[in-house]
Amino acid sequence: MTYLLSVGVRAAEEPKPLLPETAEIIIGLVAFVILLWIITKKVVPVFEKMYAERTEAIEGGLVKAEEAQAQAAAALEQYQAQLADARGEAGQIREEARTQGASILAEMRQQAQAEADRLVANAQVQIEAERSSAIASLHAEVGTLASQLAEKIVGESLTDDERQQRVIDRFLADLESESSGQAN
Repeated sequence: MTYLLSVGVRAAEEPKPLLPETAEIIIGLVAFVILLWIITKKVVPVFEKMYAERTEAIEGGLVKAEEAQAQAAAALEQYQAQLADARGEAGQIREEARTQGASILAEMRQQAQAEADRLVANAQVQIEAERSSAIASLHAEVGTLASQLAEKIVGESLTDDERQQRVIDRFLADLESESSGQAN
């Protein structure tokens, strides 16, 4: 027992590891309060200010991003409207070009037809003139040949112009009646 008593007395004198001394508790408590006061007065306002600035920057960035997105959407809509207008205008220009092309083509055909008709009319006039000239030339040559032939057949000279003209006219009339009779 003495042993137990001696252990108990020694235990009362030895520091208890779970309970610190009262002075240490008071000093720790004062240091904690001072540290808490410094943190609340000096550190927390700096953190609050940084937090507010960062929040404002993020919200401002979000607002700017939304504005930029709205502007981009408006620009896209305007671009699409302009593109649609340009496509419509291009279609209209193509249609006008087709119409103008068709009218130009019709006008060119009409001009070509008029030119062809004019050339045909000129050719017919020229052919008719050459035909008349050829007939007149043939009449003269046939007349000369007919009078020479008549002189040989009759045996006398047909120098009289009136007589010669009558013989030629009669001969040509006979030829024309024979050629029209053969054509029918």
